Parts: sequence; C-alpha cells; structure tokens
Amino acid sequence: MAACVLCQRGPRLRCLRGLRNNFTQAQPLYGKTEDEADEQEGKKGAFQHQEASLHGGYRLYYNPSSYHRSERNAATSGSQADNDEDERCLSFLAPSFWQQSNRYSVSSSRHLSSAKNTLLDLAFNKSSEPERPPTVSPYHGQPITPDVKVDPRVFNKCRPEYASMTLDLTQRPHPVEWDDLSPLLQKVAFLKGSMKPSDVSQFLVELSRVDPEKTSLMRSNQRFVMLLRYSVENLRLFTDLQLLEVLQSFVWLDMPSDHTVLGLYETELSRRANQMTLHQLLLAADLWRCIGRQVPQFLQHLYDSIHPYVGQMGAPELVQLLYIMGEGRQCPRGLIHPVQQLLLHHLQQLYPEEVGVVCLGLFKTQTSISQSAVASIVDKAVSSVREMSDFAMVNVLKLLRFSYLYHRGWMEAMTQEVPRRAPGMGVQGLMHVALACSALHYRNDDILVAVAERVPSLVPHCRSKDSCKLLWALSTLRFLPAQSPSFYPSLTEALRQRKAEFQRYPEHLLTGLLGLAFVSQFPEDLIALALSPDFVKQALKATQLELKKDLLTLDGAVALELPQWTGPRLSPELREEIAELLWTFAQSDVCHKPEVQEAESSLQDLLGGEEFVCKRMILPHTRSIDLEVHLDSTGKPIPVNPTSHSTTLYPEKDSSKVTLNQGWGKMNLGATITDELLAQLMNTKNTTEPLTPSPKTTPLPRERLDDGRLFVTGLDLTSDLIETLTKQSAPADSDPQEAKSTVKLAIQVSSRNHYCCHSQQLLGLHAMKRRHLKLAGYKVVELSRHEWFPLLRKSRAEKLAYLHCKVYDSL
Repeated sequence: MAACVLCQRGPRLRCLRGLRNNFTQAQPLYGKTEDEADEQEGKKGAFQHQEASLHGGYRLYYNPSSYHRSERNAATSGSQADNDEDERCLSFLAPSFWQQSNRYSVSSSRHLSSAKNTLLDLAFNKSSEPERPPTVSPYHGQPITPDVKVDPRVFNKCRPEYASMTLDLTQRPHPVEWDDLSPLLQKVAFLKGSMKPSDVSQFLVELSRVDPEKTSLMRSNQRFVMLLRYSVENLRLFTDLQLLEVLQSFVWLDMPSDHTVLGLYETELSRRANQMTLHQLLLAADLWRCIGRQVPQFLQHLYDSIHPYVGQMGAPELVQLLYIMGEGRQCPRGLIHPVQQLLLHHLQQLYPEEVGVVCLGLFKTQTSISQSAVASIVDKAVSSVREMSDFAMVNVLKLLRFSYLYHRGWMEAMTQEVPRRAPGMGVQGLMHVALACSALHYRNDDILVAVAERVPSLVPHCRSKDSCKLLWALSTLRFLPAQSPSFYPSLTEALRQRKAEFQRYPEHLLTGLLGLAFVSQFPEDLIALALSPDFVKQALKATQLELKKDLLTLDGAVALELPQWTGPRLSPELREEIAELLWTFAQSDVCHKPEVQEAESSLQDLLGGEEFVCKRMILPHTRSIDLEVHLDSTGKPIPVNPTSHSTTLYPEKDSSKVTLNQGWGKMNLGATITDELLAQLMNTKNTTEPLTPSPKTTPLPRERLDDGRLFVTGLDLTSDLIETLTKQSAPADSDPQEAKSTVKLAIQVSSRNHYCCHSQQLLGLHAMKRRHLKLAGYKVVELSRHEWFPLLRKSRAEKLAYLHCKVYDSL
C-alpha cells in the first residue's frame, strides 16, 4: 500500500476553510513557522487522570498530553499515558470553578453590568491567570526527560480532507511583534461595548498571532481580559464559524485548560451541537483536544448528534471520530455496532497511520468489537506493516493485547520489525511491545533480546511505571538475567531512583518486584520498602483485590527464597485474610472445572477414598490449587492430615530435589487394559482370577492432538506395567532410614494458560510456583493438558491407569 499522501497547506486558516461561508478576513492569519508537535501520550508522567462528573454522573477520562500544550498547560493538565485495561483513575485534580458550578445563562446584554453578569464577574475576579508550578513530572521526584518524540496526530496529513475537521499544529500563525498588536488592544479599549460579534472574533484571531514567547504577556493584559469578557457576552451572537475561530485562537494563545471562560464556551457549543455539521462537530472536538481541556458535556452532545451522520461518513471522518473517542476514553454503546460496520466497509481504504489510530481508539475506549473484525483490522495492518510508524505499530499491539487475540501473521512480522526498529524506539513503545507479548503469552527471543538490549540506555527516561511493567512482562515470559546481563540490574536501579513515586503508585512497585521474583531476583532494600507497614497500609487503601494478591505473593516468595530474611513481613492475620479471599474465589471458579473434578475423583478411587486426596491451595501466594497426596516411602497412601486443609501458607522447607519421569510415554506395546482387568489390579472385585488380559479386548484408536502429535487412547498392558501398577515395595535404591518418611505430592492439572504460546515453557508465575513447592518439600506431579484432557473422554480404567503411572513414577 502506498504511504500517506502529505497534503501541502498554505498559510491561511486551513481547518476552517471548508466551513467558512461569506466570512471576510483582512489579512492572512497563518504563517509557515512550525511549532513543536505534541508529545507522545503520557510522555511527562504516568497515569494522572482528570475526571469530570457532570449532569447524571457522566464520567470522562482523557489524555491532554496528546495535544498541543504550552509548558504552562503541561504543568497542570493531567496526563494519562495509555489507560491500560487493568488500570483506572489513580489520582484526581480538583475541578475548576466552573466545573463545580451549576448550569448558567449568559446575558446578551452589550454592557458589562456586574448585576447582570454575576457569575462572569466572579469567574474573572477569582483569577483568570493563576500561578502554576514549573513543569515537572506528575510523579514526585526528578523530572523525566523525553526520549523519542512521537506525534500521535500525524495521521492528519494522510488526506487533505482532514483540513476541514482538524487543526494542523505545525501551521502556527506567522508571529506578529507586540508593538504591531498594541493598536488592536487600544481599539478594544476604545470600542468597548459597541463591538459587534464579528469585531470580537476578529480581534481575538488577530491577537492570537502574537509571538509564542509573548502569549503569557497577552493573556495578562487587562485589555485582552476585557476582550474575553466581551466575547462571553457575545457567545450566543457568534456564528458557528466565528465561535470555532475564537476557540482556535485560544489554542494559539496557549489558553490554560482550566481557564474559567472555557466552561462557558463548552456550554454554548453543547447547546448548538444538534445544529452543527459533522465537520464542525469534529473540528470543535479536535480544538478542545488541542487546548487540553476535558469537555464531557460537549462530547456527550457530539455523540448524541452524530447518529444521523453515520451513513455519510467516509474514511477520514470515521478515523477522526475514533481518534476523538479514544482521547475521550469512551465509545457510547449505541455507536459500537455502527462504528464496526463502517470500519469493515472502509478498512481497505485506510492508510497505515490511520489503521494505527483506529487500533488506538478502540484500545483507549476499551471497545469490544467482534474477534473477526479485530482479525480483519490486523490483517490490513500486516499488509502495510513496513510502512507504519513505530507509534502505529505499537497501537496495533495494544489492540491485540486488549482483545487477547493471537494473530500469527502479525506476531511473525514482529519478529522482524521489532529487532529492526528497537534501536530507535522510545521506552514507552518498547514497554507496550513487551506487554503485548506478555499478555498473549508469546515468547520470541529475537523480540525480547531487542527490547532488553535497548532499555538500559533509556533508563533516565523511564517512569516507574515503564520500569516495573518491563520487568513484569519479560519475566512473565521467563526471559532470564543471563540472556541480557544489564536489563534487570538497570531497571532495578531505576526503581531505586524513583522510590518516592511509589507512595503515590504502590501498584507499580509490587508489579516490578513480582517480576523480579519470577526470575529469582530479590532486591532486599526495595522488598523492605514494599513490605513495610506504612507501604502496606498505603497499598491497602485501594480496595482492589489485585494489590492484596500481589502483597501476599511477594511475601510468600520472600519467606521461601530468602530464609535469612529479617526484614518486615505481612502480619499473619493479613496473610490469612488474603488467602481466604483467594480460596473463596478458587472454589467458585477453578475448583468446578471438569478436568479438576475428574482428576480429584479419579485419584480418590485410585488411592482408596476421599481422605487420601486434598484439593486446596498448598501455597496460597501462588494463587492456584493443587491436589495434595501423601505417600509413605513404600508408595502406600497416607490420609492427608485434616489440619492441613487450612491455609498453611509456608510449609516446612525441604532441600530435596525432584526428578519427574514421563513414564507414560515410555510404555511398551502389549495387551490393552480393560475395566475388568483394572478392577482385578485394584482389588475392587472379590476374585482370585489371575491378572491376565481379556481375550475379547481390542486396541483403542489413536487421536491427533492440537499440536499434531498422536496420542494413544488405549493403554497397552505389559509385564512392566503390571509390575508398576502392583508394586508396593520401596525402590531398590532407597535409603532404609527414609522408609518411614512421608512423600508429599502436589498434583497439578495444568492448562494452556500456564505456558507460553505454542510452547512447553512455563510462564513466570507458574515456574515460580513449582520452584516454591519444591522448596516447601513437595514433589510436583503434572497432569499435562496434552495428556489429561484427551483422557476425559475415555474410560475410567484408562484414567486410573494413567494416574497410577503418574503418582508412582514420582517415587
């Protein structure tokens, strides 16, 4: 597919040109000087959401840092880096005066009477230009410098049609010297209330051409403040085009996003929404984004008014709508189906950057469209992946991560694209690449090594969120420290440098430390911080179960892997409370899965009763259940102590090592086992007949597994198998002194979610669990998905024979 066609734009007011109707203008407003493109989403900090609750509880989260902002606005506007599906509003900024006020009416009087404009006077007297702190990271601590700048609005240059519904931030008005604008300010003071609406709008447009370094001086000028007051008085008299021009002038004047006048403009635009054209609505929304102000009231009116235009939307209108929705963090339910239909209709017309915007919009709004629709979008992305920017490529990965869709073609393309691009990518892009691979359980060493080799040089630009999620993602995929010696140490040091941030974002520290624990890395100073009473208290202020689970997992890992640890630990009461929560959840979920229930009942039959099998969370901090079985050294089942049914968090440590023999795959061919034969073997019938195979049996068929391997569904009985099944003596090489010792088995019914995709490599948490079970004195016996699941459809005899082999092979 061809790359985006860059549309050449002249110096005039491009975004309003297609909307202007008989509006004359004295002189050109725009020059060819370029302003800095807006930074990548959330470049200056982690999640710092702003929230507005207006009229009926409408809530909106948005990311003003993806739009044009001066440093003044950057200091006060909340930034939201990516609104990951597992993170929500973490901090709130106080709403401005007008956000706290009720609805209001604006008088059309030409006079600035304080009696008639009480709210307006109050707003201006309050402070039209409050002082703001210098621009630093929203995190506490050192400022974060950007690494690689990304322009999320570059898609606007793909088609000339965007000129009438977006503002090109690279086409700032040609600057005019202050002395040349002074006569205009004097004219404002002279005309006062005799100004017409067209005069007010024209003055604001002309004054917005002031040199960017003088915008603050302009906003504080009393004559300019007077002009703003007159603009409010004329709000209802402005034409739609004049109103949009004034709003655009506020962009170039770097109007603070919390300026009280802007609330009045939002209300007026909301009132007019059902009269405006589709392009006017989209342009107004885009201008608000450029100002960096949250406008939930207007966006709600936009969505309500846009339904009649859905059938008229072309590709650029659809892409811009999804962009606006993404930045508003909402796609109304009633628009999901029409948007999906339009997407599929226009999909083949989209340029690579537009595909990226579509993916980002769906991700940010957390909009679930059909799996087939997502697959079609990614199919389109694959066809032009080499023409995509890094930003667009990462957005596709975000959508796949949100949809939990493994797209083979795209992931195979990533094995080529990520290593090629990684040396020039920023830390946030790399973080999202790693998170997507982690969420999809997709491990590819070419991708992971490319990320790991690039990250250490970007540590000065890492937010704590970036560092912690990178640690989590790569360790989940079992990327070991030896594969990139500098990766884990450099990010661990980055966490130390930003300790202060964790008081505000405790979940980030826990995420990073758990990732390190997965690969047996335990920075004791950071662990001491995470388990300290003050930090635990701070973390538990959130009602999220996730943070409690993370605390328990970290605490349990420390107990088993740091026996010398003398630092803080969770209280026994808190451990017990969290463990009970986890067990309650497990009882309502995994305990009812048929593969678990069948394994439990079959083991009870095999071993002689319910008292020999205990289904529980042996190690609650590993968040999953096991079937616990105790045997003496001769292989005789021992009843599991009823007291052990309680949540024993950390069983006694044992340094014994376990070697699992996969005897199931080593059996020789012979006679096929039957229910009658197995009954003889288990002494379930009163019979003295010899253990002989039935002459009436026939071999059972083979079945092909998901990975293409053949699985024998019938067990062939041989003399070796009979010996194994009936053997009750201790192994020949066993130590006589251990004959009376108990062998504790942790029998696990594994699933595909325990492993990397299309691999037999365990994911980080599950590998750590097996390591911890061994430290706690257990031998791990796995009922693998490839073996156990096909047996669920087979006879009881085959299941029991399989389990017999698995249990006694562990001895």
